Amino acid sequence: MEKRPKRNIAFPKNKKDNIEMVFGIRAILESINSGKEIEKLFIQTGINNELIKELIQTAKNRKIPFVKVPQEKLNRITKKNHQGAIAYLSAIKYLPLENIIYQIFEKGEDPFLLILDRITDVRNFGAIARTAECLGVHAIIIPSRGAAQANSDAIKTSAGALNYIPVCREDNLKETIQYLKDSGINIVASTEKTDTSILDVEMNGPVAIIMGSEENGISNEYLKLADQRAKIPMTGKIESLNVSVAAGMMLYEAVKQRSKN
Repeated sequence: MEKRPKRNIAFPKNKKDNIEMVFGIRAILESINSGKEIEKLFIQTGINNELIKELIQTAKNRKIPFVKVPQEKLNRITKKNHQGAIAYLSAIKYLPLENIIYQIFEKGEDPFLLILDRITDVRNFGAIARTAECLGVHAIIIPSRGAAQANSDAIKTSAGALNYIPVCREDNLKETIQYLKDSGINIVASTEKTDTSILDVEMNGPVAIIMGSEENGISNEYLKLADQRAKIPMTGKIESLNVSVAAGMMLYEAVKQRSKN
């Protein structure tokens, strides 16, 4: 009778990101099935056994982002017997966007949403979440890949705001933005690629504001979907703002307009 591989289950802290890590295929499957939120999943390339197939299928069914990597990368993360799979647990629970939108409309409120496109710095993410929660944003929307991790550093920088404001992790931001448009939500892109000031853009109804990365701004495919583009007017010699500061200015202008309703 063939012996089953020894199950490895561990929740050590990753020193760099200060988040919990699980290794071993069965341990990861148990974590997923028990309702734990997976932030990131690494699966070793070249392995095609039944357990790996089950893990991949489970990840797809639960919309958990995963990436296949060489064994060397996994070995650098841990020297323990990882069996070809390592997962990082999220410090928050992601919520379905459709449910959030439904609940907002059910309350008779106008959705006030924030979309973050490739914001990868954990502290910027935390600072944005803090401002968003303080200003009454209903939810933050992030992509499943290419986004900052919702780890303890992010929660700390957010002053705990990430424990209160809903965060929705979406596989396809383009489809998500189109869904919001179809739901009657005005998409406003914060970008320098316009001459229209944020003071001249209407944000007093159902609105979703998109903020892009400091390096590349908002992806062109998302810019094309935006109903309006808005630029923060600046007169100084420095031509750009930190994204968390820019997000605060965009959100405050929206709050100012919405308070006049």
